[in-house]
Amino acid sequence: MTPEEPPAGNPANVRICVYCASSRSCDPEYHRAAHRLGVLLARHTWSVVYGGGAYGSMGALADGVIEGGGKITGVIPNFMKELEWAHGGLSELHVVEDMRTRKHLMLSDSDAVVALPGGTGTLEELFEAITLKRLGIYLNPIILVNMRGFYDPLLALLDRCIREKFMDSQHEAMWTVVSGVEEVIPAILHAPRWTREARNFAVI
Repeated sequence: MTPEEPPAGNPANVRICVYCASSRSCDPEYHRAAHRLGVLLARHTWSVVYGGGAYGSMGALADGVIEGGGKITGVIPNFMKELEWAHGGLSELHVVEDMRTRKHLMLSDSDAVVALPGGTGTLEELFEAITLKRLGIYLNPIILVNMRGFYDPLLALLDRCIREKFMDSQHEAMWTVVSGVEEVIPAILHAPRWTREARNFAVI
């Protein structure tokens, strides 16, 4: 079975929230990876929700989903739409009032989060998802695509948070780290189960 082929019993109506960057100046390898992820998710018959942008990894992701024949929904603040940053070929585009609403709609009803390399916006979104998972509010897989070792410093910081007793060792199961986009779908399918019982050790 290739990564493009959905397995037998592939869950239907799966919606993947992808966090990624709009930078056009980063290494093009990041854009290629985002495009490839879009193709893989589309061919797996999973839909995608993302930040709605047309540039950088955002645009590449959307192009990949469209090329793969999939469904992709963008959520973008009104000021970005006015700046003409929105992708013009999406299945759906939701224009919202502000960044807070954007983050909420992207994460709501998603069945997993995938964080590609990115800047402060991507990191903010990722940390909010991890925080909500720690509190037993968001229970679904969170996948970090650590290509080129991008997330190594962040993972070292999270490890220190655990070692310094700001987090419990069980919290390390909240995220799964993969080295490339080809590993994302298997990581989602085999992520450790998480329940609201996590609230019992949210405060250590």
